[in-house]
Amino acid sequence: MFESLVSFVREQYKSNEFIPLHAPIFSANERDYVMDTIDSTFVSSVGAYVDRFEREMAAYVGSQRAVATVNGTAALHMALKLVGVLPGDLVITQPLTFVATCNAIAYCGAEPVFIDVDRTTLGLSPKALEQWLDEYAYIDADGACRTLADNKNVRACVPMHTFGHPADLDGLVDVCVRWNIALVEDAAESLGSLYRGRHTGTFGSVGVLSFNGNKIITTGGGGMILTDEVVGARAKHLTTTAKIPHPYEYVHDEIGYNYRLPNINAALGCAQLEALESFISAKRALAARYADYFNNSDLYFVREPEACKSNYWLNAVICQDRAQRDELLKTTNESGVMTRPIWALMNRLPFHHGARAGELPNAHWLEERVVNIPSSVIPDLCQ
Repeated sequence: MFESLVSFVREQYKSNEFIPLHAPIFSANERDYVMDTIDSTFVSSVGAYVDRFEREMAAYVGSQRAVATVNGTAALHMALKLVGVLPGDLVITQPLTFVATCNAIAYCGAEPVFIDVDRTTLGLSPKALEQWLDEYAYIDADGACRTLADNKNVRACVPMHTFGHPADLDGLVDVCVRWNIALVEDAAESLGSLYRGRHTGTFGSVGVLSFNGNKIITTGGGGMILTDEVVGARAKHLTTTAKIPHPYEYVHDEIGYNYRLPNINAALGCAQLEALESFISAKRALAARYADYFNNSDLYFVREPEACKSNYWLNAVICQDRAQRDELLKTTNESGVMTRPIWALMNRLPFHHGARAGELPNAHWLEERVVNIPSSVIPDLCQ
C-alpha cells in the first residue's frame, strides 16, 4: 500500500540507498572553525566560539541572553532550577514528548503532571491545562499555585513545541500568568520556528534549545538556555560549576553544574547557524512537496499551526488507525526508508506509573496514529 510513498521519498532524495529520518548537513565553514579551535588548543569549555555562539544565537532568536550548555536536557534541567523548582514541587507538562522533558523534571526531585495536547499543534493544550487547574488547584494567600488535595506547589509548566510546530503560546501564557506558574518552553525541536512573528523559546521565563545530531542545526551535542540578562547571568554561573572569577584561585560559592558547552562544539554551531535560514527554506520546501503528495491521501500531513511559521524539523503524517500506522512503518522500514512512530506517552512509562494526569484523549489518539517521515535537508532546496 505504501510502496508509492517509498518511491516518492527516494525521488526527493535522489537515492536508492538507506534514507534516514534526519541526518545532519554540513556546508561551508564547519571544518575551518573546528580546525581553528584545534590550532588554538582551546577545544574545551573556554574559548571564543562559545561566546560567539551565545551572542549570535541570542541575536537570532531575539532573546536578551543565551547560555550554551552541553546538551538540551542539561539546559532544561537548569531552566527548571532557574524558575525555582524544588524537590516535591509539581511541574505540568505534556505526555506526548521525548523522555528528556520529563527526565529534567525528575532531576529536580519534582513530579510531573501530564496534561493533554491539542491535535492541531501536537503541543500542550491551554484549555486542558485550565480545566485541570480549575478542578485541582487554587491560589494561596501568598499568590502561589497549590493543589487542593495535598497543598503541593505547582511551580512550572513545560510545553514542548512538537516536531518544530509551535504550541498555542497565547493561551499558555495567559493561563500561566493567571495561575502564577512559571512558563518554561521546551523549544528543543523548534529553532527557527515563529509564533506570530516571534521566536519560540522567548515567551516564557526561560526557553531551551537542543543541538543534538538530529536537530535542524547541530553542535554534535549541545543546548542553549534563552532568558533575560539577570537570569542569564545566574544560568552562566550555575552551569560553569558556580566558580567565582579569579586569576588563579578555585573559589566556588554554591553547588554548581559542569554543563558547559566545549569550544570545539560551539565552533561547529557557529558554522551551522550561518546556514540555518537556508536549512529552514529547504525543509519548508520539502514539507510543501509532502503536503501536495498527501493532499488526496487518507493520511493527514501535519501542517504548521495558524499564525505560525514552523521549521518542519520532522515531517509527520496522521494515519487512520493503529493498523494503518503499523503497515506504514513496516513497509517503509523494510524498504530502507526510515520512519518512526511518535513517542510512547510518558505516563505509560513504568517510572511515571501513577503520576498525576488529566484526561488525555488527544494524546492517546495521536500516539496510535502519528508517524515521522524522512526530513533531512535536501541541499538542492537550500536558498
